Amino acid sequence: MAAAAPEQFNFPSEEEKILELWKKLDAFNNCLKQSKGKPRYSFYDGPPFATGLPHYGHILAGTIKDIVTRYAHQTGHYVERRFGWDCHGLPVEYEIDKTLGIKSPDEVLKMGIDKYNAECRKIVMRYAGEWEMIVNRLGRWIDFKNDYKTLYPQFMESIWWVFKQLFEKGLVYRGFKVMPYSTGCCTPLSNFESNQNYKEVDDPAVIVTFPLDDEPGVSLVAWTTTPWTLPSNLALCVHPDKNYVKVKEAKTGATYILMEARLSDMYKDPATYEVLDKFLGSALFGRSYEPLFPYFKEHKEKGAFRVMTDTYVTEDSGTGVVHQAPAFGEDDYRVCLANGVLQKGGELVCPVDDTGCFTSAVTDFAGQYVKAADPNITKHLKANGRLVSSSRYRHNYPFCWRSETPLIYKAVPSWFIRVEHIVDKLLVNNKKCYWVPEFVQEKRFHNWLENARDWAVSRNRFWGTPMPIWANEDHTEFVCIGSIDELERLSGVRVNDLHRETVDSITIPSSTGKGVLRRIAPVFDCWFESGSMPYAQGHYPFENKKAFEESFPADFIAEGVDQTRGWFYTLLVISTALFDEPPYKNLIVNGLVLASDGKKMSKRLKNYPDPLKVVHAYGADALRLYLINSPVVRADTLRFKEDGVKDVVKEVFLPWLNAYRFLVQNVERLKREEGLSFSYNEEEPSLSKSNTMDCWIVSFTQSLLKFVHAEMAAYRLYTVIPRLVRYIGQLTNWYVRFNRKRIKGETGSEDCVNSLTTLFSVLYSIVRIMAPFTPFLTEHMYQTLRSFLTTKATDLNASVHYLMVPQPNESVINVAVERSIERMQAVIELVRVLRDRKTMPTKYPLPEVVVVHRDQQYLDDVQSLETYILEELNVKTLTVSQDKQRYGVQLVVEPDHQVLGKRLKAAAKPVYDALKKLSEEEINAFVSSQKIVLCDKELTLEDVKIKYSFKQQAEGQDFEAHSDNDVLVLLDTQPSQEMLDEGVARAVVNLVQKLRKKAKLEPHNSVTVTYEVRGSEPSELTRVVTSQTEYIASSIKQPFVPHSDASSGQLTIEEDCQVKGVKNASLYFRIFSA
Repeated sequence: MAAAAPEQFNFPSEEEKILELWKKLDAFNNCLKQSKGKPRYSFYDGPPFATGLPHYGHILAGTIKDIVTRYAHQTGHYVERRFGWDCHGLPVEYEIDKTLGIKSPDEVLKMGIDKYNAECRKIVMRYAGEWEMIVNRLGRWIDFKNDYKTLYPQFMESIWWVFKQLFEKGLVYRGFKVMPYSTGCCTPLSNFESNQNYKEVDDPAVIVTFPLDDEPGVSLVAWTTTPWTLPSNLALCVHPDKNYVKVKEAKTGATYILMEARLSDMYKDPATYEVLDKFLGSALFGRSYEPLFPYFKEHKEKGAFRVMTDTYVTEDSGTGVVHQAPAFGEDDYRVCLANGVLQKGGELVCPVDDTGCFTSAVTDFAGQYVKAADPNITKHLKANGRLVSSSRYRHNYPFCWRSETPLIYKAVPSWFIRVEHIVDKLLVNNKKCYWVPEFVQEKRFHNWLENARDWAVSRNRFWGTPMPIWANEDHTEFVCIGSIDELERLSGVRVNDLHRETVDSITIPSSTGKGVLRRIAPVFDCWFESGSMPYAQGHYPFENKKAFEESFPADFIAEGVDQTRGWFYTLLVISTALFDEPPYKNLIVNGLVLASDGKKMSKRLKNYPDPLKVVHAYGADALRLYLINSPVVRADTLRFKEDGVKDVVKEVFLPWLNAYRFLVQNVERLKREEGLSFSYNEEEPSLSKSNTMDCWIVSFTQSLLKFVHAEMAAYRLYTVIPRLVRYIGQLTNWYVRFNRKRIKGETGSEDCVNSLTTLFSVLYSIVRIMAPFTPFLTEHMYQTLRSFLTTKATDLNASVHYLMVPQPNESVINVAVERSIERMQAVIELVRVLRDRKTMPTKYPLPEVVVVHRDQQYLDDVQSLETYILEELNVKTLTVSQDKQRYGVQLVVEPDHQVLGKRLKAAAKPVYDALKKLSEEEINAFVSSQKIVLCDKELTLEDVKIKYSFKQQAEGQDFEAHSDNDVLVLLDTQPSQEMLDEGVARAVVNLVQKLRKKAKLEPHNSVTVTYEVRGSEPSELTRVVTSQTEYIASSIKQPFVPHSDASSGQLTIEEDCQVKGVKNASLYFRIFSA
């Protein structure tokens, strides 16, 4: 038999022993072997980058994944769990650029792509070992040996296949589009990437003049927070249907044109200007103006430097006149293209290079980084008389999620997937999926899909999967390659790696005689790679075709709420484009884990505890349960507090462990003292049906199993965990507490075995149902519990994680018993509050508790458990009654001010007054019908608080009252002398038990306890102890005698103790071993 848990249980070190056990058993692989051939449950693991260490967000998502997949295995499924790694893209390249001091793509080309990619390859798995160690230490079972990496040739080949399918469906095109652009990484970003990292910043805001050619002395004025775009200005835009005004400034005499709605913002005092004219914006269309800078003045002959009109211009900011720099604004580009300032495929004014610096075309600011050039441009404008005003403007601005540099919007040639064409299909497929919580799917994700834009999948980078498009020099002929075999067939070259250094030099002869085709330069956005992982992880369709088709869509995925615009989105886009199917059936979205102060966790600020230190202090189970039993599982945020993890140990694990330890200790006692060997037959458990508490905990356990199965089927972890935690409290605080004497054999061997069987049964059930959630502690308990099973120990039951989750046995669910116990608990809790209020510990007996309730069934339920109530509350008499008047009790109704005030507002006060005037008969009718009409307003019970009002009644009684708005309890707080003596005796028993514990005595150790009353007034304490000697000896189950009567023995401990509530006297104890 395995040893019981030691008194000082170190959770982290015990978990380390379990890890060794799993390693010895090869437990995870054995799980997979044992479940081979069972229904497949497919799961996709979103790939993290191994260039950084896991944080609490990873741990949270990993724990959710581990719980669900463990549960799936333990409900009879085969669950393949492969870890994935995101190996390409900006996170890797950015690290290399920092290390090597690389500032631009030209420097990479000078170094050589082969050398650069070799450096990237070196750091890809920098922290892979740490990841595996941490993930394993947290108890997550996932396959690292059979992982997938996005740099594997077979993974990359499947990506080529995916892209070719989209290419052949006409969903791929090359476009010149204004996109979010990272100057730090020298590449455009997709819309969802650009939304990942907004920061509040102060930017320069300038208002500048654009003098009209046909009306000297009159200028349009435009406002912008990006002065660096002004050298590229080619047009102005106004709203055609809004009113514009021509105003003359009183102070300067300058005449400006701006939107009428923006006057009050530009001029705080109407006396500072005079309105000369008013007209619609459409009247300004086509009028030309003097360029701000001379750099591109030749474009005036091509239609530039004119006023355009478009309805995107708003009246809530600026001047209502928007300057147009088509290379740096999406609307600017569209408007200029529509008005002939630009031609499709023609020249585009874009004097900013890949690193975000001005080119030589902008002679005054050449080589300057655009954001750094803002003050110089402002100074230049002022010197040339074109600046009206400059200020600072605070707003949220997007930053690169990798380089932390501000994004700019820049026109770049890119390859796109037509997402806008399939939005309707995306919305339909989204509805086919089941999301937890639902609101993320119906609101956040749905809204994102509704406004989905075409997806730029090309990146002007080097370390990634090369785009498999070969083109001739003038881009009139394209070939899209979908496999290594196809590349060999068309080029004659066989490769075993698909990175740029391998494939860039391969050419394909033109099929039309136009020379040779060369691969285009870009690589794929790494989001395209992770979005293709359902196919690429198994090298579909080149291998594992049947296995993929049997397991697609995935049964389950889970990630953080930030992935609604990331992985969840790319998975759905690609699967919809390929198969018009969603890629997943069930999805759990978790919220964000923040630092305790509500800020984002930051390594620089060190505002959160190291995850491993937390695990080493409290154990992985405690961290898992803390994270899962929090709002973060409902997609809310969690402010991480280390004390919360500590509380899980104190409030959940220690009581649970104590119940388990109590079972094992008393099984050992049964064998040692009575010669009876305990065993449990799980096929035919002989459970007691005569003891109410036994029936209750068995029923309560089966109700729990029923609930867990239903809620886990709905992926609602946020309802399951609180119920499991509550169950532990019910088991330890009610069942074990109320049955200690039975379990310890004080009521006879048969009753002891019955209670042990019941306790074993429920603990054995709970370790199996809790195994997916707290894998370490449940394994520890199971290794002892399995030694009591009549089932033969085999390799098939060597771990709790090999076992199936027990199915609920509805035949033993007793709703009436569960209801009765719940009502008993309510009464006991109310009386405990009253005792606390009066500072009267339970060890002091009291005469009577009265339970008042209008429902006779409620009272019958309470009366049926009278023995338990009297013993637990240490009260002599229990009285139940429906007669409130007898005890001076009446119903009163109070408004719920928060609810009614919010709903009725000004009409609430008359309703409050009417509620106060209701008679008890009217209140009873209200409670019965659950609604009432007052002042023409219908109220329900949710609008009010129904309470009992208690008035002190007849002389000679001293009742304290308390209610939970359902039942009322009255406690007589005047004890007799006999009761007071009994209270002192209980205090003495408590002191002896504490001394035994201090001496590290086990319950089975035989001792003799001797006492001597000391102090200036010993007589009263002597009287009480002498009269209560029999009770004290019976309670401590050892001889209790005066020092003078003590026989010989080994002195174990001695101490002078103050008895609570007794003045001027103390008890001097000595405990002798037999």
